[in-house]
Amino acid sequence: MGRQWLHSKKEVTANRRAKITSKLVREIMVAAKMGTPDPDMNPRLALAIEAARKQSVSNDVIHRAIKKASGQGDDAINYELVTYEGMAPHNVPVIVECMTENRNRTAPDIRSIFKDGQFGSKVAFLFEHVGIVEATHPQPNQDREAAAIEAGAQDVEALENTDEEQTGGRFFTDRGDLYTVAEALKKLGWHVATAELGYRAKDPVQLSPEDHQKVAGFLERLDDHDDVHRVYAGLK
Repeated sequence: MGRQWLHSKKEVTANRRAKITSKLVREIMVAAKMGTPDPDMNPRLALAIEAARKQSVSNDVIHRAIKKASGQGDDAINYELVTYEGMAPHNVPVIVECMTENRNRTAPDIRSIFKDGQFGSKVAFLFEHVGIVEATHPQPNQDREAAAIEAGAQDVEALENTDEEQTGGRFFTDRGDLYTVAEALKKLGWHVATAELGYRAKDPVQLSPEDHQKVAGFLERLDDHDDVHRVYAGLK
């Protein structure tokens, strides 16, 4: 199921919006640190900036994030991407990606959230590590499968919470083709919201509505942690 469990989340509050902004800024910093701080030469950074602007993050905040990540100024921060594995309640496999400047703080926090599950269980083999592009087309009833074939994606599924006047798609790619597919979709008229490496469950778990709600609550608690960047779950 990957990130699809998020479609059941409640309306975004002001506090939630602040957390989203913080995570978008961290993504900009990591993207700038992993490559060049020039978005014209760093596709991941360019997409991170685009996503931030869609959430009304100011240019000043974006520029300061890039400056910090590139080691300019006295307030430079060194974020790193740390991955944790485990089982949610009802044996749902979970991969958690965190962006943190302090592993010694983050690991105990994530372990504490896993008190109702199994922290540290090896589950990566239950997922495929793939490129994931989430995009919308400004016209309804667009053929996602045709767009996926033309752009070079390996698979596609409907994107949740898409306006009726649009078509939404989550396109899965080989890891090395991620940004090539994203650019191809743009040329086909799709608006790319995110393009990043992620995880797709090979055999998602089917749960009853009651158990599904319990697991979704657990995943939301993970996602709400300030250091958590992405949560992937093997849940239908």
